[in-house]
Amino acid sequence: MTANNSLEAFIPMRRTDIINLCIDDGKLNQEQATVFREVCEMITAFYHFRFHQSLELFKDNYLVFDPHAEIQPYIEPELDQYEQMKANIFRAFESVLARTNYRKLSIEKIKHALDKKSLINLKTEIDFDDFEDLYCYYRGNTTKTINQKKYFFWNSEKQIDVFERIVLLIGFKGKGYFEAKNSGKKKKDELNFTPGKIYLYFYKNIPQLDIDLLFPNLKSSMTLKDKLLFGIPAIGAAIPLLLKTLPNLLVVFVAILFALNLRDPSLIQSIDVDHNKARNIMPVLVATLSLGMAFGGFAMQQYNQYKSKQVKFQKNVTDTLFFKNLANHSSAFQLLVDIAEEEECKEIILAYYHLLTSPQPLTPQQLDSKIEQWMEEKAQIKINFDIQGPLQNLAEIRGKIANHSNDKPDQSLIPLLSYDAHGYCQVLPLTQTRALIDYVWDHIFEYAEC
Repeated sequence: MTANNSLEAFIPMRRTDIINLCIDDGKLNQEQATVFREVCEMITAFYHFRFHQSLELFKDNYLVFDPHAEIQPYIEPELDQYEQMKANIFRAFESVLARTNYRKLSIEKIKHALDKKSLINLKTEIDFDDFEDLYCYYRGNTTKTINQKKYFFWNSEKQIDVFERIVLLIGFKGKGYFEAKNSGKKKKDELNFTPGKIYLYFYKNIPQLDIDLLFPNLKSSMTLKDKLLFGIPAIGAAIPLLLKTLPNLLVVFVAILFALNLRDPSLIQSIDVDHNKARNIMPVLVATLSLGMAFGGFAMQQYNQYKSKQVKFQKNVTDTLFFKNLANHSSAFQLLVDIAEEEECKEIILAYYHLLTSPQPLTPQQLDSKIEQWMEEKAQIKINFDIQGPLQNLAEIRGKIANHSNDKPDQSLIPLLSYDAHGYCQVLPLTQTRALIDYVWDHIFEYAEC
């Protein structure tokens, strides 16, 4: 395995392209190339079946936790069954994500994004205590240059770190927790999620500092800069209004002083206002009504501006998520299973081909380096190939090969890949590999008594 940790194990090519690349390498004759395609087809079908089992396991256990489920279970599970089903979901999820060549992102890095300024000028808050379970995986940690609007018509270039793919699995705590959390509040928070459910999101091209926007319990507010930009113009607009309404304000003020029946008339005499207006009810009512309309209209105008600002913020978040969403919930897992199946088969095919065509025996480390070098030379792709996974998969494919001398299969199961006394990898020839996988296929279901 290469020592460059910046490279990833992900192979950015289709499985069919990998097969064609191996055949075009010229080390297999026409007959061998035909058998090699057949072997690759059988391996792909075999792992499609195995991953289908993982998908069915996830679907069976996820139904009661799916926030958007169209159907409900025929029999409601018991409490202990809920916990077992939840454990099955997380086990299947981690198993599939490990095979997609995605990397796990720590909660510390997610929290770090909350303390940094993102592309969307928002102050965000996430209560991590709402989560009972939280898993986050990513692939493609790259840097991109974007044009960002600064002031009016001035744009500036900015480099940002981006996750090309990111998967988020969130298990929320139950209904009782959120009822207790909001019990002391006058108005309970409106939740954007269903307590006790498990949410699964799959996104593309998410800036690292915008990860917090993916969480359904996100709370956003204006930053200090936006508050100043909102508050200072409001104060500036309030001063002319105050000067314009000052005569009516003084009339109401003097009327209040008269109503309080102050013994010291010097304060009233010092105020330059028509005292007759302040003593009569109608002028006071007119002044009060005028003040109410003026300040009420001003307050409504400022409130509308604040709501417009909130709508703009929400639109920015919606645009960020809507156009970058790949799948949600059960459909997201189906997509991830397909990706894992593709990655698994590409790795197995590459490992098998190079062991098959190598003129000398190879150790796992030598095979790893050979595949990485070959991919760079043939496809101009640098990868950090993970050799342990495909070698383990090849060794786990075990079956029997017909003995042509007596047309009876050998009694012992033999692996597709084995190791000699010196640690070198060995794989069966093409025709024997085809026969072995055919045997495995024939014995996947053994219900008949014979």
